[in-house]
Amino acid sequence: MAKVILKYDARNPHAVKTLEFIMSLGFFEMQKTDDPLSPFEKSLQDIKNGRVTKIKNVYNAVSEILQ
Repeated sequence: MAKVILKYDARNPHAVKTLEFIMSLGFFEMQKTDDPLSPFEKSLQDIKNGRVTKIKNVYNAVSEILQ
């Protein structure tokens, strides 16, 4: 199943009515999320907060990751 993500102004009555109409057709299911960050933005936060693995030697990568 393909996934489509829409960003819209929830205060815009035209956008809300359009989504209500599309959902009333029964072809789609809605999955609400309260997470405003994209996966890319989450990865940037991980880098800023130091939640990364630094590998010193590519030949010993597996042993360094498992430490």
